[in-house]
Amino acid sequence: MMTPMRNPLLSAILILLVTLPSALPAKDKAYSAPRAYNAKTYPAHETDENAKVSIAADPYDMPDKSAQVFTVNYQSVGLLPIYMIFTNDGDQPISLGNMHVTLITKKRVKISPSRPDDMYRRLTRATLRTEGPSLPIPFPRKKNKGISQDTRDEVEGSQFMAKAVEPHGTQAGFMFFDVQGIDNPLAGAKLEITGLMDGKGNELFYFEIPMEKYLGYQPLKP
Repeated sequence: MMTPMRNPLLSAILILLVTLPSALPAKDKAYSAPRAYNAKTYPAHETDENAKVSIAADPYDMPDKSAQVFTVNYQSVGLLPIYMIFTNDGDQPISLGNMHVTLITKKRVKISPSRPDDMYRRLTRATLRTEGPSLPIPFPRKKNKGISQDTRDEVEGSQFMAKAVEPHGTQAGFMFFDVQGIDNPLAGAKLEITGLMDGKGNELFYFEIPMEKYLGYQPLKP
């Protein structure tokens, strides 16, 4: 009788069992927000010189760019992540409690940021579609587990949540816009931001950020 180590098939199985743990994919990385710089340093930004406030919009519209931050492919379900950066270079706080942000497409379609619950429904529907059509024979089906906790943590942890921007400070976070069915949603589009208040309760002039500033940006060559 041959010993296990002399049997090529058994040897291969033993080697596979020993090396299998290292071959398994690593656990999804936890969400980590991109570093936020002064809003003036981003291609697509607008500044209120009187209030000394700048707002920038940095879309994560390309798969390689999104993969640096997210584990979920939001673009595949029609959600466009835009990193919003608010910088206050003044000496008084700026309130964002009454802020409204709207993405206005070239065809004048107005899109408000999606809430986490809206995103969960969209992601859940996408998961159900991948299970395939129902069969005429009542075979037992795997129960859909909905959205994983890791996905929920990423969605909620990435949201723009700031209610104010402290003097000489910067606040940032993602807003997700439902652009499903819209071709090239950033081309000719703009972001409109209203409802910002200064330290005395006066509303600032609205901000309008053309997305062409982002699409047309060419970094300086060294």
